[in-house]
Amino acid sequence: MMKTGIIGLGFIGPAHMEALLRTGLSQIVAVADTNEQLARSCAAKFNVPEVYSDYRQLLQNPEINVVHICTPNYLHYEIAKAALEAGKHVVCEKPLAICSKQAEELMRLAEEKGLTGVTSFNLRYYPLVQQAREMVQTGKLGRLYAYHGSYLQDWLLYDTDYSWRLDSKVSGPSRAVADIGSHWFDMACFITGSRVTELCADLSTFLPVRKKSRTQCLTFQTPQSANDPMEYEEIAIDTEDFATILFRMENGIRGSLTISQVSAGRKNFLQFEADGAESALSWNSEQPNRLWIGHRDQCNEEMIKDPGLLQGQARKFASYPGGHAEGFPDTSKQLLEQVYSYLAEDGRRHGIKPQFPTFADGWQEARLCEAILESSQQRRWIQL
Repeated sequence: MMKTGIIGLGFIGPAHMEALLRTGLSQIVAVADTNEQLARSCAAKFNVPEVYSDYRQLLQNPEINVVHICTPNYLHYEIAKAALEAGKHVVCEKPLAICSKQAEELMRLAEEKGLTGVTSFNLRYYPLVQQAREMVQTGKLGRLYAYHGSYLQDWLLYDTDYSWRLDSKVSGPSRAVADIGSHWFDMACFITGSRVTELCADLSTFLPVRKKSRTQCLTFQTPQSANDPMEYEEIAIDTEDFATILFRMENGIRGSLTISQVSAGRKNFLQFEADGAESALSWNSEQPNRLWIGHRDQCNEEMIKDPGLLQGQARKFASYPGGHAEGFPDTSKQLLEQVYSYLAEDGRRHGIKPQFPTFADGWQEARLCEAILESSQQRRWIQL
């Protein structure tokens, strides 16, 4: 059994812990967070024996084989590099780094050390996303003409909404694109089997000044009314609320994407449609157990998630019978089950190609994000 350490215990750290425990493939032996009280509380909840306030102490623990990095973005590179140099496999939240140069360095360092680096693009593990890939890859849609969609949220709609993700010194030069757009593009490349070759982007910041509460502000909390008797500090914002992107992929596929964190009522709406010469399909993350299949010359279909109906490899990513919904927590479980099975089987030594998103995928998404920023700034198409 592998031994795991978790660094960063905000929203996503405990989500990794829950998912990992469900796989039964590893024991969580240590957690680390600069907020020691939070770390101790989380350790008690998950029965974790070791607690650190400094991630460097965790990396010195000889028991640990795998480190999960769930910290704010600007720390990913620093911690991942230190973990690899300490001989640990790494599972890192996206974005892998705040620039492609750092991401490439991590990718190459993992190769040099003979270690496995994973970028946590877990959303590709919804069963019907896997089904969509099977249908595209086996030609069920015919030649693919277009791939388009959106990723919309509303948790930053008000000027009193605030999070560390709004601080470019912490989150990096891109916010909405790096945070949620990276998931959408990873899914697009996964389903189509194609890379983006060129793009044209327009980014907007609708709220250039936000009001940061002087008290603690938690991500995804119930928004405070501007009329509430609270003290605020005005903060200038230099990252995007919204983006529209035209893009071209290999094999002549054309695409478009809208990204927004200020779309009222959209809590976490990742949607895509793939249009082929013979049929089309569409899916969204707020109804993840339904896949729409469109036809020209017969009635359209709606497929309900059922492992008995899923094709090929997609079937193994559905853990429950038809009619039993699977959602966001299950995607991380499926990702980590694939990762830890690979590690247990020593897949690298046996020359087995990873089927999960690696540091190479994280590097590709970092390159894509930089091209999007460059395109918007220069108001032109950018080739990758």
